[in-house]
This record gives sequence, C-alpha cells and structure tokens, in this order.
Amino acid sequence: MEQTFYSNGKLLITAEYVVLDGALALALPTKFGQDLVVNTGNGKVLEWTSFDKDGSIWFKEKIDFSEITNFTLTEIDSVRNTLISVLHQAFLLNPVFINQSDGYVVSTHLTFEKSWGLGTSSTLINNIAQWAQIDAFALLKNSFGGSGYDIACAQNNTPILYQSTDGKPAVEKIDFKPDFSEQLYFVYLNKKQNSRAAITSYRNNKNRPESFIVEINRLTEMTVNAIDSTEMAMALEKHEKILSGILGLNPVQQELFSDFDGTVKSLGAWGGDFILVISKDDPTAYFISKGYDTVLPYEKIIL
Repeated sequence: MEQTFYSNGKLLITAEYVVLDGALALALPTKFGQDLVVNTGNGKVLEWTSFDKDGSIWFKEKIDFSEITNFTLTEIDSVRNTLISVLHQAFLLNPVFINQSDGYVVSTHLTFEKSWGLGTSSTLINNIAQWAQIDAFALLKNSFGGSGYDIACAQNNTPILYQSTDGKPAVEKIDFKPDFSEQLYFVYLNKKQNSRAAITSYRNNKNRPESFIVEINRLTEMTVNAIDSTEMAMALEKHEKILSGILGLNPVQQELFSDFDGTVKSLGAWGGDFILVISKDDPTAYFISKGYDTVLPYEKIIL
C-alpha cells in the first residue's frame, strides 16, 4: 500500500539565531515543500530516490536495514550517511517501522529548488517522522538539532509565532497577511547557507547578552502588528542592527544593497538563502541588475 506524506517549507522572518535561545520568532510556511512516497519493498532493503524540482534525480541509493539499525556515526559527512543517521534515530524512537517490514521503496519530490534553503532537511525530518509515527521535534533534536521552528512550519498551513522554552516548542497560529503584502518580496541570494554550521558558530559566540531576547520579542510583536510597511521596516531595521552586533556581521543591506530605496532583511542563516525586501515599487529590475534573478512576491511563496 502506497503512503504519501507532505511537509511545507519555511521562512524565518524574525529571531534568526536567537530563536535558539528562546526568543519569539515569526515564521512563515511556504507554498513550496517536499513529499515522501513510501511503497512496499523486499529483501530488508530501503530503495531511496530523491528528485529535485525539475524531476532530476539528485540522490539514489539502496540501504540495507542492518545499516539503519546498526548505524555508527563516522566522520564522513555524505548525503547517504546523513540519511542513514536520521533513519537510525527514527528507528530508535520506533523500531516497528523497520523491524516489521520486508523492505521499502521510497521517493521524495521537492517543489522548490534544492539550493533555495527553504527546508530540504526539515521537510524530510517531518515526513520521516510522519512515516515512522514519531515526534518530529524529537527526531530533529536527535539528528540535525536546531530550534524546531522549521518543523512547526512543516506541520502548519498558516503563519506562526514560535518559541522554544527549555527545549519545549510552543506554536501559535496567527492571522498574518499584511494589507501591504504587495510591498513584500523575497529574493534568493544565489548561495545556500549551511544551517548546521551557522548554528554551531552562533552557539560558540559568547557575545549574547540576555537582555537582547526581550528586545527581539518586542520587535517580533511589532512586526506582526505593523499597520503599514513603514512601521514594519522600522522594526526589522532595528532587528538587523541588534543581530549585527551579536553576530559581528554587517547587515545584508549595508553589505550588498546600500543604494536600494527600501528595506532589506536577512532571513535564516546570514549571508545566503533568501532575504525579505520591503519596497513600495516592484524591485525586480533592481535585483536582476545586481545579479539576483529570483524575486518572488509575497503571494507567490507564502501560504
């Protein structure tokens, strides 16, 4: 019997990095995501094929069940080992889905470009958790790590406020579709950031005064409740300034788009993936002239 699971991609609008320390974050599930299709196999083997948005195969492997049940972490960071590691953690949380099966034929299909950083890993984690009937937040914690906001986006079809307190996720569905959403755009920076490396770097950064969480929480609330694009821009510009000080990095607008007439904010791991742009006029031509040709209006990407 065929089973199909689906999870939404994600964009983190506020509290990037500091969501790891319990700050309140605004996160938006995207119209793009990833599915996982499971069919019965044989030979105690998992046949796995992963497809990119264009239908091309970017990963294909056969994995013996014994590799999943007896997995030992190695220094070799390959796609194959990463997948087996996740499946091993799923097996530890619920051995039944491996022990009571003769084999599986699994395929995954992205509806966004793999390089975009919209959640190739988080959608996979959530889909595997659904398949194995386990807690996706627990699987994330035991595998990739992270705050869990991306798992919350994978599971919800509406914007959310997310906060992790003592490792426990709190998700609040909100009605967030600004009247000025036609002034909001998402631009891909042609560079995928390594989220795990960014998290490790942030964890090792000691320049994190506790007081900043209160201010980030306030700015998240201001962003959610902004009555116009000017008010939202003010909140996000203050947000960028605080994170810039913590991370020791220049804001992306200062670094790349200092001549832009509008507001530009980093999303997720600084230096890559998508940015949020607030502009009263369509900024597509400007960003294309700078070499960034993936410019998506709010309505095209956000659920």
